[in-house]
Amino acid sequence: MSGVSGLRLIMMGTGPFAVPTFEALRGGPHEIVAVVTRPDRAPAGRRPPPNPMRAAAGAAGLPVLDPERVNEPAAVAAIAALRPDLLVVCDYGQLLSAGLLAVAPLGGINLHGSLLPRHRGAAPVQWTILEGDAVAGVSVFHMTPALDAGRVLAMRSTPVAPRETAAELEPRLARLGVEAVVEAIEILATVILATGARAGTLASVGTPQDAAGVTRAPRLAKADGVVDWTQPAAVIERRRRALEPWPRLATFFTRGDGQRSRLVIEACAENHTAAPGATDLAPGTVIEAAGDRLVVACGGGTALEIKRLVPEGRRSMSAAEFLRGSPLYAGSRLG
Repeated sequence: MSGVSGLRLIMMGTGPFAVPTFEALRGGPHEIVAVVTRPDRAPAGRRPPPNPMRAAAGAAGLPVLDPERVNEPAAVAAIAALRPDLLVVCDYGQLLSAGLLAVAPLGGINLHGSLLPRHRGAAPVQWTILEGDAVAGVSVFHMTPALDAGRVLAMRSTPVAPRETAAELEPRLARLGVEAVVEAIEILATVILATGARAGTLASVGTPQDAAGVTRAPRLAKADGVVDWTQPAAVIERRRRALEPWPRLATFFTRGDGQRSRLVIEACAENHTAAPGATDLAPGTVIEAAGDRLVVACGGGTALEIKRLVPEGRRSMSAAEFLRGSPLYAGSRLG
């Protein structure tokens, strides 16, 4: 890295998006002295969800800090005691205060899963697909206390495949981010090597984000997975891909016994062959429910074909399997 080596890094992350960067940095010229991650949480009687960064740190024999609130004085002091030169943040889950960023002479950098300033927030990969972006990417920015608002040091981009899900795009972006993080570290470290500067000079390194281009990517909730049939079929199909693997796309129908039942939609596509006039039906109306075709009217005169689904309490199955013995028929309503 241009002759710059030996920086003391603290890696801050929780989810799988951070792991490729962690592994690359661990094999590079700098030293990761510790990993900071979120504390494990789980409802009573259940195991906490997997924490890929905790597992990676354990396999590497590195110390792990998991403060409940990383900006509290005790947590800041514990991180400062490790004498980091730079904080490397990715998929961590807490904003860092100015006081915490100041404990490292080079401050902090964050690997974010979008082409900033587009999709600032907790779910950039999902919102990239939800908004129908043709190109996805990653940005590494020099951190400030504001959400995803720092100056951009490095970016990488990649086309979004036509049928790509968030579950497929996210690991691609995680791998793409490795090179961007290495480049960003080199930029910051070279400034220090050349000038001996500290935070004041670093504040002008990188490219400022265009405030006019900012869009938000808020965290998704389970309710976001419920189909709104008044939307066009293409939008619903994108939502299905964006919400994979969580919270997944789902709708409801009324069974013969009058009870509502949930259907998770695993695969679907916009349908262009519905009978003439069928797409004039109210959104959510079943147009076809026979053989292997389950087609539903959507907003804007469009139609969606459900190809694979998971009925409540049952396994994943094709539309043809579901329709054998299903109470749905042409004219049934979903939603």
